[in-house]
Formats: sequence, structure tokens, C-alpha cells
Amino acid sequence: MKTAVIVFPGSNCDRDMAVALRTVTGRAPAMVWHRDTELPDGIDFIALPGGFSYGDYLRSGAMAARSPILAAVTAAAARGVPVLGVCNGFQVLTEAQLLPGALMRNAGLNFVCRTVPLTVANSQSLFTAAYKADEAIDIPVAHHDGNYFADEATLDWLEGEGRVAFRYADSVNGSARNIAGVLNDAGNVLGMMPHPERAIDRAHGGTDGLRLFEAALGVLA
Repeated sequence: MKTAVIVFPGSNCDRDMAVALRTVTGRAPAMVWHRDTELPDGIDFIALPGGFSYGDYLRSGAMAARSPILAAVTAAAARGVPVLGVCNGFQVLTEAQLLPGALMRNAGLNFVCRTVPLTVANSQSLFTAAYKADEAIDIPVAHHDGNYFADEATLDWLEGEGRVAFRYADSVNGSARNIAGVLNDAGNVLGMMPHPERAIDRAHGGTDGLRLFEAALGVLA
């Protein structure tokens, strides 16, 4: 099992993601710098971590989406390699147009940092197969730009195709239809604002994030 974490200038959850991947696979991931142009051969799973890529100076994730490594990530996603983007990684995936929609400033313009209740909206995906449909889980969030937006037609399409993976149980940041995570049409790319890598050990206060990694990585084992 070969996994990779893409590291951008300003990433600050890359080590947390690496610990989660090592915990599940027993093997340290490759830490891939954003200026690299190739991924390790035979890569099985790619993670884009949270943080503040390029300081979010232009728009969250906008500059990182133009990093050289994104061409390789896009090509891998097209081949069916699972790609998980968390928080800033979710923003990067939308800016790179690997996922629809956009992430805007939170409603109320406040940084939100706490564990929040989620509902599993789709339990049939590569990433969510270890959860039950409509299961309530708790995952931490920490973001200022997590307000998911898409036009009504796109939202209807996402809902109709079962591409909403997670939904906030309560309004956390103003996201349209309380969407916390979405899948691409092939189901192998997931972007989500909550941090599953911060919920894999009881010392974290909960382990509801662990099953996401076990499902996504276990399917491939």
C-alpha cells in the first residue's frame, strides 16, 4: 500500500495526515512537495491536507491548485486513484475543478474550531462504506473558509447523484444544504472540510474519522 501526502507551503496538517495513514497502513506515506511533477510509482492513495497553502493570500486553495504536482494528482484521479482533500485540501480540489462548487468565508466571518456532529449522507462510496446510512458521527472542524457554495442546479444534481458524502447536523458555517463533503462523479475523489485525521485515536476525543481511512485504504488492500 503506497500513499502520498501533498505538501504545499503553508500546509500545517500534513503531519497529522501522515500519522493517520501510517496508523491504518502500517507504512509511512511519501511526503510529496508541491513543486514535484511526479508521484511515486504505483501510488494507491493521495491526500491533500489542511492548512493555509500559500497563506491563502489570493483565495484559499487557488494558488495551490496551480502547483506543478496537481497535474499528476489530476491524472492519478482520472485513473481511479483515491484522492482525499481535507479542509484546505478540499478548497484546492474545487479550485482545481476536480470537484464542483467553491468554499467561501464562513457565515458570520468567524473561524470555527470545534468538534461538530455530521450525518453520513452516502454510505456507499469508497470513503464512507464503513459507515451506516444517515449515521451520526463527530469530527473536528477548524476553518474560516468552509462555506460550501454551488448554484441550485448543481446542488440538485449533486443530491440526485448521491455525491453529498457528509452533511453538518447543524449549520456550522453557512454551507449550502449543510454540505460538509462531496464526491466526484466517479466516487474516487472526496473533499471535506471536517478533519477525519484528527479523530482516529481515543486520545483525540473520538475515533469516528478512523473508519473513513480504513474503508478507503482497506478496499485497496
